Amino acid sequence: MKSMVPETEEELSEVIAVAQAPLRIIGGGTRPVGQVVTGETLSTAGISGIVDYEPGALTIVARAGTPVAEIEAALAGEGQRLPFEPMDHRGLLGTKGEPTIGGVVAANVSGPRRIAVGACRDFLLGVRFVDGMGRVLKNGGRVMKNVTGYDLVKLLAGSRGTLGVLSEVSFKVLPRPDTVATLIWYGLGWTAAARLFADALGSPYEVTGAARLPGDNEGGQSKVLIRIEGFEKSVTYRAEQLVSVSTTVGKPDHIETNPAQNRALWEAVRDVAPFHGKEGAVWRSSVKPSDMIAVTGDWEAKHVADWGGGLIWTQTDEARDVRARLLGIGGHATLIRASDAAKERFGVFQPEPVAIQKISQGLRDKFDPRGILNPGLMG
Repeated sequence: MKSMVPETEEELSEVIAVAQAPLRIIGGGTRPVGQVVTGETLSTAGISGIVDYEPGALTIVARAGTPVAEIEAALAGEGQRLPFEPMDHRGLLGTKGEPTIGGVVAANVSGPRRIAVGACRDFLLGVRFVDGMGRVLKNGGRVMKNVTGYDLVKLLAGSRGTLGVLSEVSFKVLPRPDTVATLIWYGLGWTAAARLFADALGSPYEVTGAARLPGDNEGGQSKVLIRIEGFEKSVTYRAEQLVSVSTTVGKPDHIETNPAQNRALWEAVRDVAPFHGKEGAVWRSSVKPSDMIAVTGDWEAKHVADWGGGLIWTQTDEARDVRARLLGIGGHATLIRASDAAKERFGVFQPEPVAIQKISQGLRDKFDPRGILNPGLMG
């Protein structure tokens, strides 16, 4: 299959304007979630580079094909970071290549810190993109031409290339914390974990991560993790106070303060490391934290819980429909990793209510009237 890799926004616009058939839009090709789109592949990986970075203003502007690693390295050099902690899907999906910042925005990829600070779209200041007619549109920061009536910054985040192909994005960034501490409980079951999440997140101690990793087949115990970040004295004080509010499950077995160990723990949560290289389908469910038990009560599956139980990753056999467990409790589930047959049987994305379908189709008709940008990807 032919792959097109334009190197400028102008080239991107020209490619889309003259396209006569569907285009499969990708960034680094590391997140192939969704139905397979037939047609020529159009990659934004060639439109790369940091355009503007102002550490004092806590803002960064980068072309869509810029590797996430390049952006994170630039930010780290100034003691800053992307606050929403974007996931790296390569280990879970077995993909190669380099994750791009445009791909992060297109999928609204957000990690464990989302529970405290928000998602990718909440830090997105502006976008530039090319719509399905080849028109260059801008909204938010670095505005030159706006489309009135739409908040395109929020609209493009999570649209997965179905409304337009991103060429440039701008973000607000935040300083890296002075100290990180993770309170760890080993061997807690799901009911105890749910109580602990509720206690910790209901406290005033600014928790920035609340997750549970499963045990392994080699005898390793499950881990419930509560993270706090900030200045050293503040973290020490809040860790002590969190111990006092966790009386329903007892004191933590360990408080991890080593930076490298903390980084490894939360990367394991962020990237769903327990399911790397393991057989079976992987589902991603989003529910109210109080409904976590309804999903994790499937004892024949393994689960990684994040966001205090609001996000649940489930590894199971391909015959099981995790979405069926959400009937009656709300929420939605996405089939992240599975065979083509399982994707065809269950559908990758949660079916939209009729009213939402009409809105979604109306937006596609507005921005991609020819229906050439990732057609069928989310439908």
